[in-house]
Amino acid sequence: MHLALFLIFGALCLAGALNLLLQRHPINSALSLIVVMTSLAVLYLLLGAEFLAAAQIIVYSGAIMVLFVFVIMLLNAGEEVHTNGSHVAYWVGLPGLAALLACLTCIYITAQHVLGGLPLGGTLDNPTPNIIEVSTLLFRDLLLPFEVTSVLILVAILGAVVLARRDEEGGGQ
Repeated sequence: MHLALFLIFGALCLAGALNLLLQRHPINSALSLIVVMTSLAVLYLLLGAEFLAAAQIIVYSGAIMVLFVFVIMLLNAGEEVHTNGSHVAYWVGLPGLAALLACLTCIYITAQHVLGGLPLGGTLDNPTPNIIEVSTLLFRDLLLPFEVTSVLILVAILGAVVLARRDEEGGGQ
């Protein structure tokens, strides 16, 4: 069961990474990066790292990608192109989604008796959940680097705004 989910989301992660590289528009690349980060979060969840999976979704797929799209739009990194849609999404996306749902349904039906008693967090050797260990390390032992990182991200946002304003005032030199 874990192997099948690993293969599905590993392939989805690789497909998203390839799509990230092949896209010409930066917004489409950012959306592909969200697919990659979300697939990685599922892989972390399969490895038993629940906190890391949640942080992956909240921090990377949420906050960082919102900032990335904000900076792309602020700097006007690409011209807006109106299209009727991608034909690749119809030929690959919809059958791929149907195959993914069929595979997950098959896995759920065959392993339904096992899924009811599946423990999340902790191992047989260490019954303490991973979330407690990681949160203790992050918010007690590594609090200063955690806060310094947040200030660094704030300075980067302010730098992007200053650069964008300079280009507007200078006439886009």
